[in-house]
Amino acid sequence: MEESRLPFDAVILAGGRSSRLGGVPKQDLVFHHATLLQRALAASAGATSTVVVGPRADSTVTGVIWCREEPEFAGPAAAISAGLEALARHCSPASEYTLVLACDMPLVQDAVAVLKEALVPARGDGVMARSADGTLQPLAGMYRTAGLKRAAAELAARGTLINGSVRSLLASLEVQPVTVPAGSTADVDTWDDAAALGIAAGSQDNSQDRRSRS
Repeated sequence: MEESRLPFDAVILAGGRSSRLGGVPKQDLVFHHATLLQRALAASAGATSTVVVGPRADSTVTGVIWCREEPEFAGPAAAISAGLEALARHCSPASEYTLVLACDMPLVQDAVAVLKEALVPARGDGVMARSADGTLQPLAGMYRTAGLKRAAAELAARGTLINGSVRSLLASLEVQPVTVPAGSTADVDTWDDAAALGIAAGSQDNSQDRRSRS
């Protein structure tokens, strides 16, 4: 299947506490003149529908569905489930696959391109990124939507969806790891991570100032 014809929706996670960044929202950090949220949205280009799970803070972002997990800060599994529910409410029918992305990987567009090429619709429940050193990044993956929904329902039934991990959500799925370009899944958890990628503390202020003037 050609990448351009692959139907998929996208769920972008942008609602964490950013505790190791002193509470500065990751989605507002600026890398190469674009916020990390804008870069995640660019990486999901081509999605039939896109949900951002997080606070609606950027008035320049349009054409997406916004939602929050309940309760807020309930973890990535709950956030993915909330995104899937939002897609089901607003978009029917859902696409066969869902691209799941955290918003803290500024170079993830290269990884997504490789994942699309590697996806074989007739096999398994999807693909997830694997860095050159073998580290898996489940928050950069394309998963069969029905499988994600089933897994989320199973966690909810066991009472483990809230504060559940992505790995617990994917544990029952057959997901193939795919090696992606070096650095494409580098994420920003600390200011040291940000500095390594060339994101300076305070650079998000420029983006916030522009929004306040718009």
